[in-house]
Amino acid sequence: MFVLGIDPGLSRCGYGLVRPGDGRNGDLVAEAAGVIETDPQAALPERLWIVQQELRAILAEFRPDAVAVERVFFQVNVRTAMSVGQASGLALAAAAERGCAVVQYTANEVKQALVGYGSATKEQVQRMVAGVLRLREPPRPPDVADALALAVCHLTTMPLRAAVAAAGGDR
Repeated sequence: MFVLGIDPGLSRCGYGLVRPGDGRNGDLVAEAAGVIETDPQAALPERLWIVQQELRAILAEFRPDAVAVERVFFQVNVRTAMSVGQASGLALAAAAERGCAVVQYTANEVKQALVGYGSATKEQVQRMVAGVLRLREPPRPPDVADALALAVCHLTTMPLRAAVAAAGGDR
């Protein structure tokens, strides 16, 4: 299973692609990661179009099986929440357009799955992502680490979710 994690944002939209390693020891491998950036001075429709086109290009190039997008759960700043929500909608639509399975996780769910603590700091998430993916340095900026963390979260929690679904616990 090849997973694209997306940390949605209008100024910076992080993405990270992760796949299982070739061995049987549960290794995960980061295939690619980066940030889609838009100019805050540009008009909103132009910025949304740029994010949409970049996401489509990433999906076309890498052809992930699933896309994990951060769910907007809580934002103090309404303006930020709106722009994150718009970028999230673009990511969800682009993934659906490509026929990918789509899942959403809150930041707390990702932190709990990766660090074991739902209120972990950005630095803790960056260090854990680096450790799990055997990266030399923590991924930067945090948008990239968050996107990789989303993909890792999905890959590592899939077996449990599948077992719960098989047991009839997803009703």
